[in-house]
Amino acid sequence: MSDSLIFSLFLPIALGTVMIGLGLHLSVADFARVARAPRAVLVALSVQTGILPAVAFGLVFLFGLPPELGLGLILLAASPGGVTANLFSHLARGDVALNISLTAINSALALLTLPLWTALGLTLLIGSEQAVPPPTQKIVEVGLLVLLPVLIGMGLRAWQPTLAQRLDKPVRIASTVVLVVLIGAAVVIERETLARHALQIGVVVLLFNLVSLLSGYAAGRLARLGIPQATAIAFEIGIHNGTLAIFVALSVLQMPAAAVAPALYSLVMYLTGGFFVWWVLRLRRARGEL
Repeated sequence: MSDSLIFSLFLPIALGTVMIGLGLHLSVADFARVARAPRAVLVALSVQTGILPAVAFGLVFLFGLPPELGLGLILLAASPGGVTANLFSHLARGDVALNISLTAINSALALLTLPLWTALGLTLLIGSEQAVPPPTQKIVEVGLLVLLPVLIGMGLRAWQPTLAQRLDKPVRIASTVVLVVLIGAAVVIERETLARHALQIGVVVLLFNLVSLLSGYAAGRLARLGIPQATAIAFEIGIHNGTLAIFVALSVLQMPAAAVAPALYSLVMYLTGGFFVWWVLRLRRARGEL
């Protein structure tokens, strides 16, 4: 499977396209915002890197998911926020500048945390007797595939802003097509596994999505941040980069079943994200803030 065209050629190109699109919206100034809002960033990173993977492991064991399906949920929890989080935050009138900063930081931090959580997931869920090679070297390669395109996108924005602006819409469309294709591929490849565990994995994915959104929002409010900042954190944590998780499952680990949870999550998060936008706007209107 890994030798087929879609996995050896399309996946790296697809992931690179998505990451270039992310870079087109980032600049060095976005990272400077961290110094002006350290509390919001620390709250978001604490939930993202500490709480969510623990919740994912808890759900896997609680619902007794098959090992590879469970590993997919761990990959998802360890993946950074997706570009779509910025759009949802904008619709909910959240702090989009904070979203952009968090996306940049989370994407960089994932180069360290994703290999660690993946290794732990392989150890606890798959077991040492499973003939799976250590993923460290491969995930470092993924890190380069993620980082270099982001830097290309940032460079285009800095040195060729007109070109970057013209590329924005085509890259967004291409990114959407990439996600749809990856979701479709994961579902088709693992249709038998999905048929056997559809209800079980569906419930787990929905619960994890709701926990991601609500824990981000609650953590922000408990830290006495404003609703716009809490909303930004909620979407940054609740809208994961499913493309990256699917890529690692299919191309790096060569475990198609591990791509099922990220694929389903990438569908569910649009529905729950829409409802969350509606809830936040309704709350703010009731408080007289809109």
